[in-house]
Amino acid sequence: MQARELRMLARDGKFIGPTSGFAPGLAQGNVVILPKTWADDFLVYCQKNPVACPLLSVSAPGEPLIDLLGENIDIRSDVPEYHIFRNGELAEKTHDIKDLWLGDMVTFVLGCSFSFEDALIRAGLSLRNIDCQSNVSMYRTNLPTVPSQYFNGNMVVSMRPFKPADAIRAIQITSRFPKSHGAPVHFGNPADIGIEDLSNPDFGDAVPIKDGEIPVFWACGVTPQLAIANAKPPIAITHAPGKMLVTDVSNEQLSVL
Repeated sequence: MQARELRMLARDGKFIGPTSGFAPGLAQGNVVILPKTWADDFLVYCQKNPVACPLLSVSAPGEPLIDLLGENIDIRSDVPEYHIFRNGELAEKTHDIKDLWLGDMVTFVLGCSFSFEDALIRAGLSLRNIDCQSNVSMYRTNLPTVPSQYFNGNMVVSMRPFKPADAIRAIQITSRFPKSHGAPVHFGNPADIGIEDLSNPDFGDAVPIKDGEIPVFWACGVTPQLAIANAKPPIAITHAPGKMLVTDVSNEQLSVL
């Protein structure tokens, strides 16, 4: 399914699921929408944390169209599901935010690890979340981010299990995609980064880990949602974890080497 077709289905409320595995070869993005008075400090937070918050696009205040990332992208309707935070608390989930849109809202689109999944598959690696047709597993960690004036919190990571040789290959491949979180931040013992139970992810779905496999962890674009909870802006809008904005930008355009 091409990106524009998927966005139109989301716009019409006909696609509300996770986007992993869709529109292969095209970049997907995490979304954070904030009032202008909070956006400047969030931009600083992203600049201080480029692995967890790799910037793909920042809109002008009040501009809902994201032409830089694709044809006719309307950020108010083209994400499968939105989370609405009020004073740092998740208050609502919706599939359209046109009735919440304000004239000073600034949209940030951040790179997503779903973008490099196609490169891993083309290299012959199996991705458990895609094989299981489930959302990727995401976990809170004890890895701190660098705070800005208002935004702070620990990193969220996504996890994919691999055999050791495949894990090395995955590290090599994903290092080419810094705008999609790049190389993993950890692999092996999850307790080392504060994860107690892999079978109980904080976001997304649990996936089985087979004998001889090790968990590999990448920085995740859900990290800003924890920072929003700590900063407590009066309103903030994000994507639902795993339900991304699918763009028309190719992964190769964002790759290095």
